[in-house]
Amino acid sequence: MSTPLDIASLIDRERIRPFQWTIFLLCFATTLFDGFDTQAIAYTGPAIVAAFNLAPGDLAPILIAGTLGMTIGAMTLGLVGDRVGRRPALLGGVALFSIASLATAFASGTSQILVLRFIAGLGMGGCTPVLLALAAEYGPARHRGAIMTGVLLGLPAGAMLGGLLAARMMPVIGWEGVFVIGGAAPLALLVLLWFALPESLHFLVTRAGNDQHAVRHVLARIVTWPLADDARFAVHEAAARASVAALFREGNARNTVAIWAVYFFNWIAWFMFLSWLPTVLKASGLPAAQAPLGTVVVNAVFIVCAIPLSIALPRISTRRLLIALLALGIAIAIGLAYAETSWGLVFTLAGAAGLGIGGQQIALNYLVVGAYPTTLRATATGWAIGMGRVGAIAGSAVGGTFLNMGGPGGFYLTLAVPLAAALLAVIAIRTNEPEAGTSLATAAH
Repeated sequence: MSTPLDIASLIDRERIRPFQWTIFLLCFATTLFDGFDTQAIAYTGPAIVAAFNLAPGDLAPILIAGTLGMTIGAMTLGLVGDRVGRRPALLGGVALFSIASLATAFASGTSQILVLRFIAGLGMGGCTPVLLALAAEYGPARHRGAIMTGVLLGLPAGAMLGGLLAARMMPVIGWEGVFVIGGAAPLALLVLLWFALPESLHFLVTRAGNDQHAVRHVLARIVTWPLADDARFAVHEAAARASVAALFREGNARNTVAIWAVYFFNWIAWFMFLSWLPTVLKASGLPAAQAPLGTVVVNAVFIVCAIPLSIALPRISTRRLLIALLALGIAIAIGLAYAETSWGLVFTLAGAAGLGIGGQQIALNYLVVGAYPTTLRATATGWAIGMGRVGAIAGSAVGGTFLNMGGPGGFYLTLAVPLAAALLAVIAIRTNEPEAGTSLATAAH
């Protein structure tokens, strides 16, 4: 019997084929609608507050429910994908957030919206790790970082698209219409995914009864040279994950505590800012129809900055970059607090926040690469992101409280506090910067 051919090596030696581009585009389209639905509650928030006669702070439980659902979904749907396949896990996640978003349009009370946002969050949070794993698996290693970055850009692009739609169409279709679109469009995508999305090759070999026929059928659309009739295919099993305890041994404890703090506090600021920005702008006096444009500006700048950041990060000091970004974020928060109703300045600073508060989302994972040995990076990244998600829940929860207590100015000033805490944590980190050319994708796989 011939020696099994390594699937990853077969993919790495080929150029990206149309079949693979189709997979990447389907993954991007999924994150696009995911981003749309994730931010839907932010840019419809002011209208929901008005429709149900709520105080701005009363929106907090709904925001928390969605973020909590995303956290649980991200932690569980990946495990489901490992057991039953990434294709059915992704289809299930899309169906979940599509149906829940569509049902939100017909909710008759805030309690129903809260439950539906939690359910939608399960699907939205769960889709991202599954589709990233699928896209990375079908991409050559030399392009994996760019593929993953490109797919993830669908999240801010969807949020920006939703903000534009809300600003232009919500006066006509109402907040309910936004959720109709946010549910119906991904349901249409679900049909395409059903017919065009392949299963994970890794799953087919290791979990699906070692289905060599299915693997050969897929690889025939990627590999240009003929595969022998008796060829068999295999994958290299990744080394077992290091224990969490190892993150606190052999001199790693200081970096672990500091990195967890950076994720936690930066995600507090980022999600507090994103989730509450349209409501804060409306409270500042901006017409409700224009408030979603704040989300558009923030995400547009984030997208523009993400590509050069992802190219530059493997070549520069991530720690110094994060210090600069966090210092910029603090300055932006203070500037917004005193901008009041100078809308040109407000929108300029809000756009800059896409870099000064959101840019860290691109850089943070690279920080782990320089702070831990290779064997610990996957575990360290997973737990750091988990701490970030806890911060996201906290940020979504407290934004309304600070808006009620201190008004828009107090809200913006509050953002500087977690950013300052994150800055101090970055300063405390001791890293061995990765060699030039090391990418997050390389480190994580």
